[in-house]
Amino acid sequence: MTVAARRSPGVRRATTGLFTGLTGLAVGLLVAILLLIVGDAVLGGWTRLSWKFLTSAPEDGMTAGGIFPAIWGTAVLTLLMTVAVMPVGVITAIYLSEYAPPGSRLAALVRTAVQNLAGVPSVVFGLFGLGFFVRFVGERMDRAMGDELKWGQPGLLWASLTLAVLTLPVVIVATEEALRTVAEDLRTASLALGATKSQTLARVVLPGALPGILTGAILAVSRGAGEVAPILLTGAAYYLPDLPKSLSSQFMHLGYHTYVMATQSPDVDATRPLLYATVLVLLALTFSLNLVAILIRSRSRRRVA
Repeated sequence: MTVAARRSPGVRRATTGLFTGLTGLAVGLLVAILLLIVGDAVLGGWTRLSWKFLTSAPEDGMTAGGIFPAIWGTAVLTLLMTVAVMPVGVITAIYLSEYAPPGSRLAALVRTAVQNLAGVPSVVFGLFGLGFFVRFVGERMDRAMGDELKWGQPGLLWASLTLAVLTLPVVIVATEEALRTVAEDLRTASLALGATKSQTLARVVLPGALPGILTGAILAVSRGAGEVAPILLTGAAYYLPDLPKSLSSQFMHLGYHTYVMATQSPDVDATRPLLYATVLVLLALTFSLNLVAILIRSRSRRRVA
């Protein structure tokens, strides 16, 4: 008789209840922290929200006016980052999961690189973006085009590519896990019916893994939209009431705008309501982008089912 069988029903019920209570406590704690953060932002900033605040530029040393340039910059930056990171991340995950031979040294090296990238501090990505994208790539583009200084300076394109590198491990890991959830029998059946490996991948594997791939996109958007350290060196501007006119232009960002108001405002009392309202808008924008991805994922799941 096993140890589990020798346990009395009362002990089993007590053990089950203990673990159920612990997991419920953990979930409740996470929900409480989220509600506390969102509630604090709502209570501190909802009175400052208005149409003018959302559609005008900051004024008077950012103690008045609105945050529309920061909203625009954050949205465009996040969308460019997503467009840049998703194809690279998905293709890399497809190679690791579908095409890499068992025991491949290249695949092992790529996985090691992904794991190391996931643990790198975000400010290091900012230094990388400044050194590689701005100084190395941008300055060479200027010389090739005959421009004095256009691409060889911080801008919207370089900031979005830096965030794409930052969020690349998230997309690769999520996509690879999604590809693994597709049953091997489906692949075998497709190949047995005469489909090639690429046709099986395009018509069977990727549609089945699409919800998980979109989960990776959601996680990438969640992390990239709120990052500040990488864009400090690659394109974010302290004060720029005009919208960026090209991919080489600098831009305002809600996260950086929040940091500036919290640390460098000449009038803390006048800035505090604007600070809370900006945080509230940043949360709303991030949740909205996530909601769009979640709706697309839910629709794709219904199609797969």
